[in-house]
Amino acid sequence: MKINKRLYMFFILFSSLILSVFPSDNIAKKIVKKIDELYRSKTSYSKVEMIIETHHWKRTLLMDIWTEGMKKTFIRILSPKKDKGMATLKIGNQMWNYLPKVNKIIKIPPSMMMSSWMGSDFTNDDLVKEYTFVDDYNFRLIDYKEEISEKFYYVEAVPKEGVAVVWSKIILSVKKDNYIPVWEKYYDERGDVVRVMKFSDVKKVGKRLVPMKMEMIPLKKKGHRTIIKYLELKYDIRLKSSIFSLRNLRRN
Repeated sequence: MKINKRLYMFFILFSSLILSVFPSDNIAKKIVKKIDELYRSKTSYSKVEMIIETHHWKRTLLMDIWTEGMKKTFIRILSPKKDKGMATLKIGNQMWNYLPKVNKIIKIPPSMMMSSWMGSDFTNDDLVKEYTFVDDYNFRLIDYKEEISEKFYYVEAVPKEGVAVVWSKIILSVKKDNYIPVWEKYYDERGDVVRVMKFSDVKKVGKRLVPMKMEMIPLKKKGHRTIIKYLELKYDIRLKSSIFSLRNLRRN
């Protein structure tokens, strides 16, 4: 049986295109999925230290964090004394903060998700993950000219149309051998890098390799940075459903 020569050439070219494009798409998707789920699983618990530094002051928060998948997060501050009892709950796309001094629960509107959490350089969304790379961004592998290394993959993530985030894009650097993130750079609408998050102190937690330290540096605020250190981290543990409730916000 003879095959039309033009049809045969088209088939060869099309097959080459599929083989050259889809592997990189699959790698990019695996990378962003791993980063989305880096500190999460079916369930998780962590004890976290947050150090907030500016030119004029420094303070340290100690807190417990519980998560269920990507949809539920509960955070309770343990210290310092003046902040003890403050709590944050996120269920789906809804978020609440509890202020013990006035015994009041405040619902956080979507427009405030990119606002600072507790005066840190992390936003509300950074902590509770309303937006995820897999669901809310388009992503692809790129050649990152500012830093060329055969040890890393570089992924460009651009928000999907209609997603209410302030970043025009995020570029991620991850290790090729295990997809562990090295840094993330956040760009404004003018294409300038406005903040950098660095990952370090990689340790094995169960079967996972996890960076136990994150450092957020706002480039337009000289002398400012916020460090998050995971003091304890557990995955796939049994959690009471009552943890992720408005009633739990008021409990100490």
